[in-house]
Amino acid sequence: MTRGQINRLKDQAFAYFGIFCTLIGLVILAFFIGNIFYDGMTRIDWDFLTNLPSRKAEKAGILTAWAGSIWIVIFTFLIVVPLGVAAGIYLEEYGKKSKIAELLEVNISNLAGVPSVIYGLLGLEIFGRLFGMGNSILAGSATLALLVLPIVIVATREALKAVPPSIRAASFGLGATKWQTIWYQVLPASFGGILTGVILAISRAVGETAPLIVIGALAYVPFTPSSPMDEFTVLPIQIFNWISRPQHEFSINAAAAIIVLLLITFVMNGIAVYFRNKWQKKINW
Repeated sequence: MTRGQINRLKDQAFAYFGIFCTLIGLVILAFFIGNIFYDGMTRIDWDFLTNLPSRKAEKAGILTAWAGSIWIVIFTFLIVVPLGVAAGIYLEEYGKKSKIAELLEVNISNLAGVPSVIYGLLGLEIFGRLFGMGNSILAGSATLALLVLPIVIVATREALKAVPPSIRAASFGLGATKWQTIWYQVLPASFGGILTGVILAISRAVGETAPLIVIGALAYVPFTPSSPMDEFTVLPIQIFNWISRPQHEFSINAAAAIIVLLLITFVMNGIAVYFRNKWQKKINW
Protein backbone atom coordinates (compact mmCIF):
# COMPACT_ATOMS: atom_id res chain seq x y z
CA MET A 1 0.00 0.00 0.00
CA THR A 2 1.42 3.34 -1.05
CA ARG A 3 1.78 6.37 1.22
CA GLY A 4 -0.92 8.19 -0.73
CA GLN A 5 -3.40 5.39 -0.13
CA ILE A 6 -2.54 5.37 3.59
CA ASN A 7 -3.12 9.12 3.81
CA ARG A 8 -6.49 8.77 2.05
CA LEU A 9 -7.50 6.02 4.49
CA LYS A 10 -6.52 8.28 7.40
CA ASP A 11 -8.55 11.15 5.96
CA GLN A 12 -11.56 8.88 5.51
CA ALA A 13 -11.19 7.55 9.07
CA PHE A 14 -11.05 11.10 10.48
CA ALA A 15 -14.06 12.09 8.36
CA TYR A 16 -16.12 9.12 9.56
CA PHE A 17 -15.08 9.80 13.16
CA GLY A 18 -16.15 13.42 12.79
CA ILE A 19 -19.51 12.38 11.35
CA PHE A 20 -19.99 9.87 14.19
CA CYS A 21 -19.22 12.49 16.86
CA THR A 22 -21.57 14.95 15.17
CA LEU A 23 -24.39 12.41 15.13
CA ILE A 24 -23.82 11.58 18.81
CA GLY A 25 -23.90 15.29 19.63
CA LEU A 26 -27.12 15.78 17.68
CA VAL A 27 -28.76 12.84 19.44
CA ILE A 28 -27.79 14.21 22.87
CA LEU A 29 -28.96 17.71 21.91
CA ALA A 30 -32.26 16.35 20.60
CA PHE A 31 -32.74 14.42 23.84
CA PHE A 32 -32.22 17.49 26.01
CA ILE A 33 -34.39 19.74 23.82
CA GLY A 34 -37.11 17.09 23.72
CA ASN A 35 -37.00 16.80 27.50
CA ILE A 36 -37.28 20.60 27.83
CA PHE A 37 -40.27 20.72 25.50
CA TYR A 38 -41.90 17.79 27.31
CA ASP A 39 -41.64 19.60 30.65
CA GLY A 40 -42.23 23.16 29.53
CA MET A 41 -44.98 23.07 26.90
CA THR A 42 -47.65 22.30 29.50
CA ARG A 43 -46.71 25.47 31.40
CA ILE A 44 -46.79 27.96 28.54
CA ASP A 45 -50.02 29.94 28.44
CA TRP A 46 -51.16 33.55 28.45
CA ASP A 47 -50.90 33.85 32.24
CA PHE A 48 -47.31 32.60 32.17
CA LEU A 49 -46.39 35.28 29.63
CA THR A 50 -48.17 38.13 31.40
CA ASN A 51 -47.75 37.38 35.12
CA LEU A 52 -45.14 38.99 37.35
CA PRO A 53 -42.59 36.85 39.23
CA SER A 54 -43.89 35.10 42.31
CA ARG A 55 -42.66 32.88 45.11
CA LYS A 56 -45.40 30.43 44.10
CA ALA A 57 -44.38 28.53 40.99
CA GLU A 58 -47.93 28.11 39.66
CA LYS A 59 -48.44 31.90 39.69
CA ALA A 60 -44.99 32.96 38.50
CA GLY A 61 -44.65 34.50 35.03
CA ILE A 62 -41.99 35.96 32.76
CA LEU A 63 -43.49 39.38 32.02
CA THR A 64 -40.63 41.36 33.54
CA ALA A 65 -38.03 39.00 32.03
CA TRP A 66 -39.18 39.19 28.42
CA ALA A 67 -39.95 42.91 28.75
CA GLY A 68 -36.40 43.49 30.00
CA SER A 69 -35.02 41.34 27.17
CA ILE A 70 -36.89 43.47 24.62
CA TRP A 71 -35.52 46.68 26.15
CA ILE A 72 -32.00 45.23 26.10
CA VAL A 73 -32.32 44.06 22.48
CA ILE A 74 -33.62 47.44 21.27
CA PHE A 75 -30.90 49.51 22.91
CA THR A 76 -28.15 47.06 22.02
CA PHE A 77 -29.31 47.29 18.41
CA LEU A 78 -29.36 51.11 18.51
CA ILE A 79 -25.83 51.22 19.92
CA VAL A 80 -24.06 48.48 18.01
CA VAL A 81 -25.41 49.03 14.49
CA PRO A 82 -24.15 52.60 13.89
CA LEU A 83 -20.79 51.90 15.55
CA GLY A 84 -20.23 48.49 13.98
CA VAL A 85 -21.30 49.40 10.45
CA ALA A 86 -19.39 52.70 10.50
CA ALA A 87 -16.24 50.96 11.77
CA GLY A 88 -16.57 48.25 9.12
CA ILE A 89 -16.99 50.83 6.36
CA TYR A 90 -14.00 52.82 7.53
CA LEU A 91 -11.70 49.80 7.85
CA GLU A 92 -12.72 48.33 4.51
CA GLU A 93 -13.18 51.43 2.34
CA TYR A 94 -11.04 54.17 3.87
CA GLY A 95 -8.44 52.54 6.10
CA LYS A 96 -4.91 52.37 4.71
CA LYS A 97 -2.89 49.19 4.84
CA SER A 98 -0.29 49.49 7.59
CA LYS A 99 1.05 47.54 10.56
CA ILE A 100 -1.31 49.41 12.88
CA ALA A 101 -4.27 48.54 10.66
CA GLU A 102 -3.23 44.87 10.57
CA LEU A 103 -2.84 44.84 14.36
CA LEU A 104 -6.28 46.43 14.73
CA GLU A 105 -7.88 43.85 12.43
CA VAL A 106 -6.29 40.96 14.33
CA ASN A 107 -7.49 42.38 17.65
CA ILE A 108 -11.04 42.85 16.34
CA SER A 109 -11.15 39.21 15.29
CA ASN A 110 -9.66 38.06 18.61
CA LEU A 111 -12.16 40.10 20.64
CA ALA A 112 -14.91 37.74 19.46
CA GLY A 113 -13.24 34.98 21.50
CA VAL A 114 -12.87 36.91 24.77
CA PRO A 115 -15.01 35.41 27.60
CA SER A 116 -18.21 37.37 28.03
CA VAL A 117 -17.63 37.87 31.76
CA ILE A 118 -14.63 40.07 30.88
CA TYR A 119 -16.97 42.39 29.00
CA GLY A 120 -19.18 42.42 32.07
CA LEU A 121 -16.28 43.60 34.24
CA LEU A 122 -15.39 46.24 31.65
CA GLY A 123 -19.00 47.43 31.42
CA LEU A 124 -19.32 47.54 35.22
CA GLU A 125 -16.29 49.80 35.55
CA ILE A 126 -16.91 52.07 32.54
CA PHE A 127 -20.68 52.30 32.18
CA GLY A 128 -21.81 51.36 35.67
CA ARG A 129 -19.30 53.34 37.75
CA LEU A 130 -17.44 55.83 35.53
CA PHE A 131 -20.50 57.00 33.59
CA GLY A 132 -22.82 56.56 36.57
CA MET A 133 -25.36 54.32 34.81
CA GLY A 134 -25.48 51.81 37.66
CA ASN A 135 -27.29 48.54 36.95
CA SER A 136 -29.64 50.11 34.41
CA ILE A 137 -30.87 48.87 31.06
CA LEU A 138 -28.60 51.36 29.30
CA ALA A 139 -25.51 50.01 31.09
CA GLY A 140 -26.45 46.44 30.19
CA SER A 141 -27.14 47.35 26.56
CA ALA A 142 -23.84 49.21 26.20
CA THR A 143 -21.98 46.23 27.67
CA LEU A 144 -23.65 43.76 25.30
CA ALA A 145 -22.98 46.16 22.42
CA LEU A 146 -19.25 45.93 23.19
CA LEU A 147 -19.58 42.14 23.32
CA VAL A 148 -21.14 41.77 19.86
CA LEU A 149 -19.42 44.73 18.19
CA PRO A 150 -16.63 42.58 16.63
CA ILE A 151 -19.28 40.35 15.00
CA VAL A 152 -20.96 43.33 13.33
CA ILE A 153 -17.64 44.82 12.19
CA VAL A 154 -16.42 41.55 10.65
CA ALA A 155 -19.80 40.89 9.00
CA THR A 156 -19.88 44.41 7.54
CA ARG A 157 -16.40 44.08 6.11
CA GLU A 158 -17.13 40.70 4.56
CA ALA A 159 -20.37 42.01 3.05
CA LEU A 160 -18.53 45.00 1.55
CA LYS A 161 -15.81 42.75 0.14
CA ALA A 162 -18.45 40.62 -1.60
CA VAL A 163 -19.76 43.57 -3.64
CA PRO A 164 -18.47 43.22 -7.24
CA PRO A 165 -15.76 45.77 -8.14
CA SER A 166 -17.67 46.59 -11.32
CA ILE A 167 -20.34 48.37 -9.25
CA ARG A 168 -17.74 50.73 -7.80
CA ALA A 169 -16.08 51.21 -11.18
CA ALA A 170 -19.39 52.06 -12.87
CA SER A 171 -20.26 54.57 -10.14
CA PHE A 172 -16.86 56.26 -10.34
CA GLY A 173 -17.14 56.31 -14.13
CA LEU A 174 -20.38 58.29 -13.87
CA GLY A 175 -18.65 60.91 -11.72
CA ALA A 176 -19.80 59.87 -8.24
CA THR A 177 -17.58 60.56 -5.26
CA LYS A 178 -16.31 57.77 -3.04
CA TRP A 179 -18.92 58.46 -0.35
CA GLN A 180 -21.73 58.66 -2.92
CA THR A 181 -20.57 55.32 -4.33
CA ILE A 182 -20.54 53.73 -0.88
CA TRP A 183 -23.89 55.22 0.21
CA TYR A 184 -25.91 54.71 -2.97
CA GLN A 185 -24.30 51.61 -4.49
CA VAL A 186 -22.10 49.56 -2.15
CA LEU A 187 -24.24 49.69 1.00
CA PRO A 188 -27.52 48.72 -0.74
CA ALA A 189 -25.74 45.84 -2.47
CA SER A 190 -24.27 44.61 0.83
CA PHE A 191 -27.35 45.28 2.95
CA GLY A 192 -28.37 41.63 3.24
CA GLY A 193 -24.98 40.51 4.49
CA ILE A 194 -24.73 43.36 6.99
CA LEU A 195 -28.23 42.68 8.29
CA THR A 196 -27.40 38.99 8.68
CA GLY A 197 -24.38 39.85 10.82
CA VAL A 198 -26.42 42.27 12.92
CA ILE A 199 -29.19 39.75 13.58
CA LEU A 200 -26.72 37.01 14.48
CA ALA A 201 -24.97 39.43 16.85
CA ILE A 202 -28.26 40.39 18.51
CA SER A 203 -29.18 36.70 18.75
CA ARG A 204 -26.03 36.13 20.77
CA ALA A 205 -26.77 39.14 22.96
CA VAL A 206 -30.25 37.78 23.74
CA GLY A 207 -28.82 34.65 25.35
CA GLU A 208 -25.99 36.26 27.34
CA THR A 209 -26.16 36.09 31.11
CA ALA A 210 -22.71 36.54 32.66
CA PRO A 211 -22.11 40.19 31.60
CA LEU A 212 -25.53 41.26 32.85
CA ILE A 213 -25.05 39.51 36.19
CA VAL A 214 -21.73 41.33 36.61
CA ILE A 215 -23.40 44.63 35.70
CA GLY A 216 -25.92 44.00 38.46
CA ALA A 217 -29.07 42.83 36.69
CA LEU A 218 -31.56 41.57 39.26
CA ALA A 219 -32.96 38.06 39.58
CA TYR A 220 -36.26 39.39 40.92
CA VAL A 221 -37.89 42.53 39.51
CA PRO A 222 -41.53 43.16 40.50
CA PHE A 223 -42.15 45.75 37.77
CA THR A 224 -41.67 46.17 34.03
CA PRO A 225 -39.07 48.75 32.92
CA SER A 226 -40.40 52.14 31.79
CA SER A 227 -37.13 53.95 30.95
CA PRO A 228 -33.53 53.08 29.94
CA MET A 229 -32.30 53.93 33.45
CA ASP A 230 -34.55 51.41 35.21
CA GLU A 231 -33.33 48.22 36.83
CA PHE A 232 -34.12 45.07 34.90
CA THR A 233 -33.93 41.35 34.50
CA VAL A 234 -33.83 39.21 31.35
CA LEU A 235 -34.95 35.74 30.37
CA PRO A 236 -31.57 33.97 30.87
CA ILE A 237 -31.28 35.37 34.41
CA GLN A 238 -34.87 34.37 35.21
CA ILE A 239 -34.14 30.87 33.94
CA PHE A 240 -30.99 30.69 36.06
CA ASN A 241 -32.95 31.84 39.11
CA TRP A 242 -35.62 29.17 38.66
CA ILE A 243 -33.15 26.38 37.91
CA SER A 244 -31.28 27.11 41.14
CA ARG A 245 -34.40 26.49 43.25
CA PRO A 246 -35.03 23.00 44.67
CA GLN A 247 -38.76 22.84 43.85
CA HIS A 248 -39.56 20.82 40.74
CA GLU A 249 -42.33 23.26 39.76
CA PHE A 250 -39.75 26.01 39.23
CA SER A 251 -37.76 23.65 36.99
CA ILE A 252 -40.88 23.31 34.83
CA ASN A 253 -41.16 27.12 34.73
CA ALA A 254 -37.51 27.30 33.66
CA ALA A 255 -38.14 24.78 30.87
CA ALA A 256 -41.05 26.89 29.62
CA ALA A 257 -38.90 30.04 29.70
CA ILE A 258 -36.16 28.19 27.79
CA ILE A 259 -38.69 27.33 25.08
CA VAL A 260 -39.66 31.01 24.78
CA LEU A 261 -35.99 32.01 24.58
CA LEU A 262 -35.28 29.31 21.97
CA LEU A 263 -38.22 30.48 19.86
CA ILE A 264 -36.94 34.05 19.96
CA THR A 265 -33.45 32.91 18.94
CA PHE A 266 -34.74 30.61 16.17
CA VAL A 267 -36.93 33.36 14.74
CA MET A 268 -34.03 35.84 14.67
CA ASN A 269 -31.70 33.29 13.07
CA GLY A 270 -34.41 32.37 10.55
CA ILE A 271 -34.69 36.02 9.57
CA ALA A 272 -30.91 36.14 9.16
CA VAL A 273 -30.90 33.06 6.92
CA TYR A 274 -33.72 34.49 4.80
CA PHE A 275 -31.96 37.79 4.19
CA ARG A 276 -28.63 36.08 3.55
CA ASN A 277 -30.15 33.83 0.87
CA LYS A 278 -32.00 36.74 -0.66
CA TRP A 279 -28.81 38.79 -0.73
CA GLN A 280 -26.78 35.96 -2.26
CA LYS A 281 -29.35 35.49 -5.03
CA LYS A 282 -29.27 39.21 -5.74
CA ILE A 283 -25.46 39.27 -5.93
CA ASN A 284 -25.29 36.15 -8.12
CA TRP A 285 -27.90 37.60 -10.44
